[in-house]
Amino acid sequence: MSDEGNKGSNLPALAKQVGDLVLAGSLEHAEEVFSKAADEHGDYAVAQVLQDLPPQVTALHLSGFDGAKTSLATMLVPPKAWADSLAYIAATWPDNMIEDDPERIAENLFNHVHGVVYAQDDEERRNELLAEASATDHGATVFAILWSLAPKDILEVAGEIISKGRYVTAQTSGDSDIVPLAVDLAKASEDGWERSLLELFPEFRHSAEMADIELPDDPDEESEFMQRSTRELLYRLRKQVPSVRSMPRRSSRRSLGTDIFS
Repeated sequence: MSDEGNKGSNLPALAKQVGDLVLAGSLEHAEEVFSKAADEHGDYAVAQVLQDLPPQVTALHLSGFDGAKTSLATMLVPPKAWADSLAYIAATWPDNMIEDDPERIAENLFNHVHGVVYAQDDEERRNELLAEASATDHGATVFAILWSLAPKDILEVAGEIISKGRYVTAQTSGDSDIVPLAVDLAKASEDGWERSLLELFPEFRHSAEMADIELPDDPDEESEFMQRSTRELLYRLRKQVPSVRSMPRRSSRRSLGTDIFS
């Protein structure tokens, strides 16, 4: 049998081995399997195994890594596989943390998303990851959770995008490290960006007057402009976790329906 044939025949066994290790909590050992597969068969084998793993297993594995930890899975996960895994990410959170420390969960989620999106210096891959991840209901909620950590900056950059289109930069008065991700999402997927905005700001609309809206500095202070809190969005994502018998699908969620970069 050719090397290519051997490689293909080994992949189901590798996927089962990795899946068993992840479910047993042995993420480092799962990474060792990925590393060995990459050495023997190339990066393709790792990407294919990640494509073949159930998305809930990929979510468990990737949730153990962020930008501070190197991971072959983080670097090589196919965009669609990562997007599907995000549907299950909320199932990895301790029940009491959503209520007690929502910002910490959101910050960990930001580290996860940032770690995957910027794991490689590859603009095409980054755009594919962002477009796939934001194309589902759960993906729009994931990004809204991240934006909820810096809502004033996100509203400011949304106004900048309305006025400047694709000439927008990632600079805002607050200079949040979340803003560059928001700008990259808007450039990768106009629809995904708008859906995430509507998740955080259900009353958002394309209008110059949006730039004049002022959000309160205190996140606990009620705003005249409807905004979902980090905690509320975390609960929304938890409710969107599918049963393992169903797979996440793209939906017909409404969008603002305008070409923001025309």
